[in-house]
This record gives sequence, structure tokens and C-alpha cells, in this order.
Amino acid sequence: MYIVGFLVSAAIIFFAGKKLSFYGDLLADMTGMGKAFIGLILMSTVTSLPELMVGISSVSIVQSADLAMGDILGSCALNLCLLSFMDVFTSKNKPLFSQVSQSHILAASFGVILLAFVGLGLFFETDILFSHSIGITSISFSVLYLMSVRTIYRYQKANASDSIEVTDNGHTEVYTLRGVILRYSFFALIIIVVALSLPFFAEHIAEQTGLGKSFVGTLFLAVSTSLPEIAVSVAAVRMGSADMAVGNLLGSNIFNIFILFIDDILYTKGLLLKDAADINVMTVFIVLMMTAVAIIGFIFPYQKKRIFMAWDTLVIFLLYVFSLVLLYNLG
Repeated sequence: MYIVGFLVSAAIIFFAGKKLSFYGDLLADMTGMGKAFIGLILMSTVTSLPELMVGISSVSIVQSADLAMGDILGSCALNLCLLSFMDVFTSKNKPLFSQVSQSHILAASFGVILLAFVGLGLFFETDILFSHSIGITSISFSVLYLMSVRTIYRYQKANASDSIEVTDNGHTEVYTLRGVILRYSFFALIIIVVALSLPFFAEHIAEQTGLGKSFVGTLFLAVSTSLPEIAVSVAAVRMGSADMAVGNLLGSNIFNIFILFIDDILYTKGLLLKDAADINVMTVFIVLMMTAVAIIGFIFPYQKKRIFMAWDTLVIFLLYVFSLVLLYNLG
């Protein structure tokens, strides 16, 4: 019963996420904000709405630090694994990383810094308290996130020609701006409402299967809340806009860490990072390695695939599988 409810909720999120990406694309055309900014900032924020709502639900309703932490770290890992998934659908002579600009190095580097702070927060037994339920580490998440958004925006504005965009203005004449905003808000609301039910199902699945909350959070919750990113990525690759898809995934990872700051504020049992299981540190290390491999791929991309993936995206995929095996055995 709980698995069926989980799958139905996941299917609804996938459908709503696909619609959300479509209307987000329309907003970029109709407002003139640009697809690079929409993809990296606005779209990545919206596709991370499930992670935000699941995190809020996990800490305020279920009161599980492990589910919230596992969902965020698992989503970051899965977002990077999606780079490998997209590479499968690219041409053999044009691997994914050879199609995107090096501007993504900036977003990936900020992701590394934010993840490193998460790892430190999980590792140290104490933290400098800002209030009774939030430490200085969580405060740093919000500061670094705002700094990264400002820096990335300024860089893209100064290097607009460095980004690869696909424009399609034909469909914008069919909709009014007010209509697009209303539809965009409607599907965002659907994602918010449905995502609130996911921790409830995940909690019972963890209890019935004995897999552990960290594993369930990292796998089941992460996969379902990343369905909007999956929908956006698949659609972007099909229309030849790999740059927008990659920017969306890396931007989602940055926003995901910011979500931990919000979760910590709402987690009243103590400090979120201190109550989460130590096994989450392992996931942080794996995600850091995956991000480092992606940065290498951005700087020195393979120009031809010898198999169905380039070597860099293959290593990212293998690291993701390795993390799931470790979580299952250790959890």
C-alpha cells in the first residue's frame, strides 16, 4: 500500500515537473530574462521544490533528520548521475561535456564548497550555536548560496556569448504572460502538495523493509524528488539544449544545500546536522568525488565516446552505484 502510494506520488511529480519546465521555458522567452538565468537559477529552484517540501515535511511532521539529510544528499548524487544518463543519448562523436560551456565550472565549484561545509557539520560533534536549534554551519549555507547565485549571475551576464542556448519563440504567441504565470504556479503548487506525502510513505517503507532511513532517503526519496530534474534533462537533451540541462542540475545541487538551512530552522529537536546519522558523511564524500570528476570533464572533455558513455560520465555513474552499495550494506 505504501509503495503504491509512493509510486503514484512520484508519477504525479514527474508529470508536473515536465509541465513546469515547459512553462518555465515560456517565461524565459516572454520576460526576456534569458534561458541561462532561468535554467541555472529559477528552473533549478523550482525543480528542487520537492526536495524543499520533503525536507520541511521530514523535519516538521515526521521529525526525522536522517530522511531530510538523505533526501538532500541523495538528490545531489542523483543529479550528477543524470549527467551520465544524458550522455547515453548524445552522439558518439559529441559526448555531453564536449557540448557545454566551461561556465558550469563555477556552479560545480560552489557546489564543492557547500558540500564541504555539510561534511564538516556532520563530522564535528559540536557547533557554534546561533540559536537553540541552529548552528553557524547552517547559517553558512544561506550565505554561500546567495554569494554563489550573485557570482554566477554576474559571470553569465559578463560572458553571455559563452553559453549555448536553444531558442524557440514560435510557441510564445499562443499564451499570454498572465496565463503562463498562472499555469507555472499551478504545477508548482501540485509539486508542493504531493511532495508533502513522500516522507510519510518513505517512513513506513523504511520500517517495513528494514532498509534504514538513510538508505530509503538517499534512494527512494531522492529519486522521486528528482523526477522534475529528470523530466527537464530528458526534454533538454532531446531539443539539443545540453547547456540548459547541465545548468539546471548543478543549480539544483547548490539550492539543495540551501534547503538544509531551511530544514534546520524548522527542526526543533536539536541541530539537524548533529542528529543525522554519521553514514551521511560517506555520501558527502562520494558526491564531492562525482562533482570533481564533472569539473575535470568540463575542463578537458572527451571528444569521442568509445562506449555508450564517455569515460568521465561513466566514472560518475560508477561512483553513484558504489554509494548505493555502501549505504545498503552499512545502513
